[in-house]
Amino acid sequence: MPKLIRLYIINVAIGFALAAVFVAMLLWFNIGNLWHLVTHSDKGWLAVLILWVANGIVFAGVQFAIAVMRMKDDDDDEPRGGHRGRVMRREPAPVPVRVDARRSGDFLNKS
Repeated sequence: MPKLIRLYIINVAIGFALAAVFVAMLLWFNIGNLWHLVTHSDKGWLAVLILWVANGIVFAGVQFAIAVMRMKDDDDDEPRGGHRGRVMRREPAPVPVRVDARRSGDFLNKS
């Protein structure tokens, strides 16, 4: 199996395990009276399943993102410096404008 696929599967499993712990803690500490709602409903198991899957997707994505960002390439250890590029100076440039007396109206050429 390729290393990237193995990395993805392992991190998704870790994410879903963390989501299971998170949902168990939500139920154990009865956040928002969740334990009562789940145990006193005939569809409570479905709510717990959906809660676990939704949190599992989020936790797995974050876990995989952390694993990818922690990957290190040993070739990037030495400082290489950059190439100096030209910096453009922003100065206003005069633009000549001719005024046509017919279009400008009489208010510009009053004597």
